[in-house]
Amino acid sequence: MKKNLKTIDLVLLGLGAVIGTGIFVITGTAANQHAGPGLVFSFMLAGFVIILIGLCFAEFASRFPLVGGPYAYILKVWGRRAAWLAGWFTIWEYLLAASSVASGWSGYMNGFLSGLGVGLPTALQASFNPENGTYIDIIAVSMTVLVTWLVSKEAKKAFRFNNFMFFLKFILIAMFIVIGAFYVEPQNWTPVMPFGFTGIASGAALVFFAFLGFDAISMTAEEVENPQKSLPRGIFFAIAISTVLYMLVTIVLTGVVPYTELGVKDPVAFALRYVNQDILAGVLSVGAILTLLTVLIAMLYGLGRLLYAMSKGGLLPGYLAEIDETTQSPKAATWTAGCIAAVFSGIIPLQSLAELTNLVTLVVMMMLAAGILTLRKKFDEPTEGQFKVPFVPLIPLLTIALSFYLVLQLSVTTWILFVFCLLIGIIVYYSYGRKVNHT
Repeated sequence: MKKNLKTIDLVLLGLGAVIGTGIFVITGTAANQHAGPGLVFSFMLAGFVIILIGLCFAEFASRFPLVGGPYAYILKVWGRRAAWLAGWFTIWEYLLAASSVASGWSGYMNGFLSGLGVGLPTALQASFNPENGTYIDIIAVSMTVLVTWLVSKEAKKAFRFNNFMFFLKFILIAMFIVIGAFYVEPQNWTPVMPFGFTGIASGAALVFFAFLGFDAISMTAEEVENPQKSLPRGIFFAIAISTVLYMLVTIVLTGVVPYTELGVKDPVAFALRYVNQDILAGVLSVGAILTLLTVLIAMLYGLGRLLYAMSKGGLLPGYLAEIDETTQSPKAATWTAGCIAAVFSGIIPLQSLAELTNLVTLVVMMMLAAGILTLRKKFDEPTEGQFKVPFVPLIPLLTIALSFYLVLQLSVTTWILFVFCLLIGIIVYYSYGRKVNHT
């Protein structure tokens, strides 16, 4: 594939993936139901775990700049069976995230069209639910196909659009922080921890979703000019900047609006309406709708590259490993990823699967942290110029412990779905992947 991506492209790809539904949607629910004003500590805890995970990601990415992310890294240290599980769970992470963003985007757009008096028929407004009269979310399907077409082009072109949309998103967030700061009422921050530390921990498990997507950076390995340096830098800058932005937005949000009133789907815009800044709230809502596309771009980009890498390893059909001669990108894998995501977003109700995204991601992160220990035994210390996780084995073990603590905060229903997902993955592997020879 064409190597023309720089560090700034990777940072903005990560930020485009991370800064989206988390900052515009999850902050309100997490503060209202879990942590109150102490949500800022939830972001600190989740951010700390993400930074530890980022250290492990960075060493793997620096030592093995291969497309495929967790799948490629686990393949190096533990072989095909473990790599299949890492890849399978990462597929679910990207697929669920992409589909949920497309569905959320459709909800905003349907509301906008209805406000103009040109709403779509009810049957075409949401996923399959005959009781509510809905059968297919046509806007979600259309947007997923459009973004897939964009991502199937040369990566640099998709990234230009992503970079532009991220800067627009950053301006909107900065606008909220600056303007909202003038309306902060310190008494809204008391009590700081209305639900105790348990609320902080459960809030951290929920807002972990807000950080998902930074690992899409590792999928760019074969398209980066200097992967050994650019990949670790891209990962760290994306994590650090997003953590700071989340904390600032949370502090202002809970200072402007009492946490008891934040149980809304659009908390940031709601906060501006709360202080009678209706025009700015409208501008921010429209901007949020547009900029959520960056999350969809990053997720479909990462999913396409993951399918391509697993196909090269013989674990998925061979056609997914084909590179388009014109764009020098895995066009077949990208379109396959986009079509599956379109089906999920258009037909399958995703509400019951939302927490599953967090669980499968945390499991993969624990595998990577444990993989660092095997990596050091199998390949020795990193060489000069390669990134090195400090304080091994302390950092990997701490990463595993904190990640496990977060997954324990998730519901029993989520664990049941996880076991179901695991069983499907095992069936697919033994019915196809195990039988295919690879070079």
